Amino acid sequence: MFIRLLFLLALVGLAPVAQSADAAAVTVPMKLVKLGKHSYFVQGQSGAASSANQGFMSNAGFVVTNDGVVVFDALASPPLAEKLLGLIRSVTKQPVRRVIVSHYHADHFYGLQVFKAAGAEIWAHKLAEGATRSEGAAERLAQRKEALFPWVDDKTRLIEADRFLDGDTDFELGGVHFALRYVGPAHSSEDMAMLVKEDGVLYAGDLVFRGRVPFVGDADTRAWIAALDTLIALKPKVLVPGHGAPSRDPQKDLVFVRDYLKFLRTELGRYAADFVPFEEAYEKIDWSRYRAMPAFNESNRVNAYNQYLRLEQEAAR
Repeated sequence: MFIRLLFLLALVGLAPVAQSADAAAVTVPMKLVKLGKHSYFVQGQSGAASSANQGFMSNAGFVVTNDGVVVFDALASPPLAEKLLGLIRSVTKQPVRRVIVSHYHADHFYGLQVFKAAGAEIWAHKLAEGATRSEGAAERLAQRKEALFPWVDDKTRLIEADRFLDGDTDFELGGVHFALRYVGPAHSSEDMAMLVKEDGVLYAGDLVFRGRVPFVGDADTRAWIAALDTLIALKPKVLVPGHGAPSRDPQKDLVFVRDYLKFLRTELGRYAADFVPFEEAYEKIDWSRYRAMPAFNESNRVNAYNQYLRLEQEAAR
């Protein structure tokens, strides 16, 4: 009788568990790219998170060692993280030991619950402590539930790190050596980058946006420029940005982001110092070198406005 009832419920569409699992599975392509002997990454699509890209608009990577896997960032939803975990399983049966979170923005950590359930330990910088419990985090989750349903829904949990790092941390796992570098405050207060020494692969998080206008927001651009100098000094062979394709010419791409930040500071700083209203200043600035790039419309005015306010404050000191 019970089995017959389940069958009837399925016929009339009232068996929600299997249906919701199918609905939540991402269909967006995710291609695995090998960058070195141990290092891999997946590349998100251009632009902001949307139903079209199912939230897959940021990068993530992983490193395979003889004693387990280290993952860098967990993507923007549990279903995306499940897909990434499947790709890891296609390469190795080694367990995922650690997930390094570059920073606690939604597109980089919403998949953490998948890796946590798989037994991984989550590491992040100490300035990320409490980020999942803030009012802003709750507001962002509500926004993502609306924009990215069914991939972000009521079952999506905001996972805090198991271990908060004081700053630079080096460790070895399975014969591979890792250098974690605190490079904030820049894109966020808690920015972390990871260098895989044997491969020369640098996972830079959102300190570097490649092939698109960076999202700067109200970040301290002076500190961000200094952080880019830190990454340059690591002399990586391959650079994995938070967004966009990997670079075999890291110097060029690090300089591009640094020059964009310097452009914001120089151009907006002139007008802020003279108390020219923001809208007037924005229209006078020649944005032509950036206007055709992906995410210009989504990011540039926000970047400019927030930096204008910051530069006004700096000028008043």
